[in-house]
Amino acid sequence: MKRTISGTAGSRADGRDRAATNPELTEPTYRTWTPDPGIRPTGDGPVDISDLPGRLIAVEGTDAAGRSTQIALLREFLETRGFGVSHTGLTRGRLAGDGLKRAKAGSTLGQLTLNLFYATDFADRLENEILPALRAGFVVLTDRYVYSVLARSIVRGMDEEWLRDVYRFAPPPHAVLYLKVSAETLVPRVLTRGRFDYWESGLDFQEERDLYQSFVRYQKRLLKVFDDLAERDGFQVIDANRAVDEVFLDLRAAVERIVASMKGANA
Repeated sequence: MKRTISGTAGSRADGRDRAATNPELTEPTYRTWTPDPGIRPTGDGPVDISDLPGRLIAVEGTDAAGRSTQIALLREFLETRGFGVSHTGLTRGRLAGDGLKRAKAGSTLGQLTLNLFYATDFADRLENEILPALRAGFVVLTDRYVYSVLARSIVRGMDEEWLRDVYRFAPPPHAVLYLKVSAETLVPRVLTRGRFDYWESGLDFQEERDLYQSFVRYQKRLLKVFDDLAERDGFQVIDANRAVDEVFLDLRAAVERIVASMKGANA
């Protein structure tokens, strides 16, 4: 169950007490790390998908960037043109997905343990969902990839090099489509849902008294990390501040280029 906070921020004394004694909840420090030339920060491992007939497309972006809406539109577009489509996303694996959701609902795990949990979930989905679909010639649309986990953890002060080593087995997707949106655009979108998410507001480690300010501060920091990842890992950046149909036109054009060489499709 997704932990959410609604209404006023209320008392945060317990959280501040935990932050004072737990270094994982204190103000994060940012560390600059430059990967070795020619080596992808993820994917320098044993899994190679370059010769498989399918295509792996990751749609990345922060909360309320419009990922779910755009993936649904892309799936419909691809299926009407004869492509087999498989859809996956974070915390959806059978092995660890439910346990990870329960752990996050309790907010009791440290960042190191949480990342190992995420890595377990991803490894399960990679072996049992993603790779079989790619071998069968499907287009795999994934709602977030390991880059989201990297971004969230880097903001919280985790060592970037350690994180990339943990997820080194993750094959680089054929494309990462990054829905880039400003914090100013995110706020009204989130407010239409009537709540701020606990994790997406950074309430697990920030000490902001005001819930709104905590959300804005966290999202701005997260967007900065995503921008760094986009440049470093070669994301295709899509302006997601626009209307849904305008964003979809750009996504559709990008996807058409990616699947153009696939066999047996009515593109």
